This record gives sequence, structure tokens and C-alpha cells, in this order.
Amino acid sequence: MRRLWRRLGLLALPAAFACAAAAPPSEPLCGAYSGLPVAGKSAAAMPGPPPGMVMLTGGRFRMGSEKFYREERPTREVAVAAFAMQRHEVTVAQFAAFFKATGYVTVAERPLDSRQYPKLKGDELRPGSLVFRQPTQVQNLNDIGQWWVWTPGAYWRAPAGPGSAAQARPNHPVVHIAFEDAMAYARWSGTDLPTEAEWEYAARAGLAEADYVWGNQKTGPAGLPLANHWQGLFPFKDFGDDGFQGVAPVGCFAANRWGLFDMAGNVWEITSDDYADEKGPYQAMKVAKGGSFLCADNFCGRYRPAARTPHGVDTGMQHVGFRTVWRPVKTPLQSAKASIP
Repeated sequence: MRRLWRRLGLLALPAAFACAAAAPPSEPLCGAYSGLPVAGKSAAAMPGPPPGMVMLTGGRFRMGSEKFYREERPTREVAVAAFAMQRHEVTVAQFAAFFKATGYVTVAERPLDSRQYPKLKGDELRPGSLVFRQPTQVQNLNDIGQWWVWTPGAYWRAPAGPGSAAQARPNHPVVHIAFEDAMAYARWSGTDLPTEAEWEYAARAGLAEADYVWGNQKTGPAGLPLANHWQGLFPFKDFGDDGFQGVAPVGCFAANRWGLFDMAGNVWEITSDDYADEKGPYQAMKVAKGGSFLCADNFCGRYRPAARTPHGVDTGMQHVGFRTVWRPVKTPLQSAKASIP
């Protein structure tokens, strides 16, 4: 469905401070946060990034990792120009504002095309998306169809399917977002999706070649998790040592050194780059970064800056969202100066 099951198999596979320090958040995040960033006093007077973004000066860094999955190799030096990144994942409240202004209908809300899926009939063509259902038994961990269930009626306002609207809280990251949905929001907000290099550069926050966004230790003091991911044996039991069993409000864990929240765990984040690895390019797949609340060390372990996974452009899932970036517009004079060696 939407070429989902072929793609689902892919998801089980190996899928010096260069930036200005971020100011403390101007509004509380997590429990009391509305999900909508507050505009600064000078936002209307000065051209610049939208509210809720951190401006990064750009620079060079070592991208990738040689320690974990093959698709993260080889490490290489990459340069990125200055850009601003949203401090947290796009929230339900932000996406709701987009919907209110435009009436946009996401991919998950559209019926499947019977011409594209001639074997599907009737109810099988209803709009829907993929929802995680915790199984009681599993035959083979390579068959992720045992816990991912195509669910008619699942979309960003009902993340677990019909009757789950209460789970779409304003300060939660919006999910069930396909690539074109994320791009539609970005165009409306005057932003863009990050490239994979921009995303990883921002996640590392100057910690050169560190395993995690906070350093090389997997956990914090007393062994406590530092991000929203799965603790326990996936897919059977998440003990919730991080305080959550499922998605968390944005900003419930400490920001990285550049003031960016949830660059590890919570939900995967779509980038603008096409996915390729040592096998070559994957058709109609984009790179997703950051891992999610379903990343367990026994199965995924991808809540790291170098980690990456393929995500289908026409697919929505309960653990996939996005955040946006803003890039300064160069004047012709600036562009000419930049080209002079």
C-alpha cells in the first residue's frame, strides 16, 4: 500500500564551536509549552529566520561514523553554509496553523489510487497510515509487518487511528507526514527541509565525531536515558525509563550545545536528500535522521547523529515527523565575493 510493504522491509535494514551559542528558550518547552514559538520583539523589523529558530554560522565537520552501521560509512569532511534550524520538531500546533491557513490535505488523508493499486478493493483504498502495534509474539525481527499495521483513519490529528485525537497534543511533534506534506508546510512557512549534512552538523553541535549528540556515553548520570527512545526488548516491552512510552512533547530533554531539542529520539525527521548507501540509490526514498521513540539498542540503536534510514516519499508513519531550516538569501554582491578564492 503506497508501495509500503516493500519499503517496510528496507526500514529494518541498516537503514571548535563553529556556531553561535543559542540563547536560552524564550518560552518553556515540554509540559506547559503551547507548541507555537513566540516571536521576538524585533521579528517584524528585521529580516531573518521565523520565530523559534537557532542561527548557525556554518563550517566544516566530519560526517558519518565508522563504528556502527555500514550505511553511515565512510566518515568524510563536509562543509555547510550558514543556516537557521527550528529548535524543535514541527509540532501539531504549528501544523494545525498551516492547515487552518491553507486547508492542506496530507497524503495520509487521501484515498489510495485504484489505478496504482488495482488489487485493492473497497475499504482497502481508504485513507490511512502506518501505526505501531505492540505484538505479543514475533516470529522474525526482519518482518516488521508484525508490529507496523496499516490503519485506515490514522493521520496527523489521529496518530493511532480513529478515536485517538486526544493523542495529537499541540506540543507533540506532528507525525504521519509524507515528504510532500513536509515540503508543503516548509513552503508555506518560508523555510525548507534540511539536507542530511545540515541536519547532522546541527545535531553534532561541534562535538566532533561523538557517538551521540551529547557525547560518547550512551546514558547520563545513574544510567538515565538522555533522549526519548525504547528501553527494553523491542518490540515487546518499553520500560519507559526515559519517562515516556511513545512520543513525548517537544523539549522534554536537554537541548544540545547549540540549543536544539530532540535531535536524538522522539520521532525520525525527514530531510531533503535522496537516500543511497553502499548498495546505491533507493528509488523514491528520502533520508530520515535522528531515530525515534521506537529505537531500541537490540533492534535499531539509531538515535545518533550519524544514523540514517530510508523513508518512502509517499509514506506516513506514527514515528516520523520533521523540522525545518531557513537559509539567508545572498545578494548578487555577496555571491560574487563568495566565489573569489
